[in-house]
Amino acid sequence: MPLPLDLVLVRHGESEGNVASRRTLAGDNSCFTPEFLARHSSQWRLTDRGVRQAEAAGAWIRENLWTDFDRYYVSEYLRAKETAAHLGLPEAVWFSDFYLRERDRGDWDVITYEERINRYPESVREQEAEPFFWTPPNGESLAQLCLRIDRVLHTLHRECGQMRVIVVCHGEVMKAFRVRLERMTQKDYHALHASRDPQDRYRNGQVVHYTRRNPRDPGAEPAPYLNWVRTVCPWDPDPSADAWREIGRPRFTNEELLEEVRRVPRLVEG
Repeated sequence: MPLPLDLVLVRHGESEGNVASRRTLAGDNSCFTPEFLARHSSQWRLTDRGVRQAEAAGAWIRENLWTDFDRYYVSEYLRAKETAAHLGLPEAVWFSDFYLRERDRGDWDVITYEERINRYPESVREQEAEPFFWTPPNGESLAQLCLRIDRVLHTLHRECGQMRVIVVCHGEVMKAFRVRLERMTQKDYHALHASRDPQDRYRNGQVVHYTRRNPRDPGAEPAPYLNWVRTVCPWDPDPSADAWREIGRPRFTNEELLEEVRRVPRLVEG
C-alpha cells in the first residue's frame, strides 16, 4: 500500500518548556523551580498562548483543508494531546502513539542553558560540528529519532494508503518526518539546521501538509509518493510559505559521490 493521500503534521502550541527554554537562553532561570525540575518533560502543559496557537491551527485546518480526517494520531506527551483537543476537529477520535514523542534530550532535558554549557562543553562542540548524528548525553540523535518515525510511516503504509491523516507532534519529530519523506542527506540536514530562513523553522502551532495529489493538476492520478508539501503558521502567517513545493529526492552518480568525498582531505594514509 502507498502512503496516505494526505498527511498533515501539526506542532504543539507553546508549552511551559518552550517558555522556560526561551527565558534561560536570555539568562533568566526563574522557571526552573524545584517543582518544574521534578516534572518529566512529557508532562509540560500548554501556556494560554499555546492554547490560542492550537485554536488558530485548528481554524486554519477546518477552513483550508477538512473538518474531518480518516485517521488521527497524537504524541503521548501532554502538550501534544492538549493541542490536538484544541484543534476543534468535530469528529476526531485520536490514537495516542509513543513513537511520536519528542526527541529524547537525555541529560540535557530539563536543565538551564548555563548548566548545559558548563557541564557538557564537549557535547556542545559536537552538536555544532555534526548536528544530524550528534547524540545528547544519554539521549537520542536526530538519526535515531528517524528510526522511530520509520515505524510510524510503516503503519501509515500498512493501514492508511487512501486516507487523509493528521498527526499532532513536536518540532524535532517534524524534522525527522521531513528527513525520511524527502530523503534528505546529511549535507541537506546541515543546511536546514543552519538556516535562518523563517520558512525552515517549525514554530509552535505550525501546520505542514504533504500530499500525493498534484496541486497544479487536481484531476491527475495521485502520485505513489507524497510528492508535494506546503507549510503555514496560522497565528503568524507573514513568514509562512503557504505555497506548494514539489519534493525532489536526491540521487547520485558515482562521480557525484566521489566529488563530495574529495571535499574532505585524507588525514591518515595506509
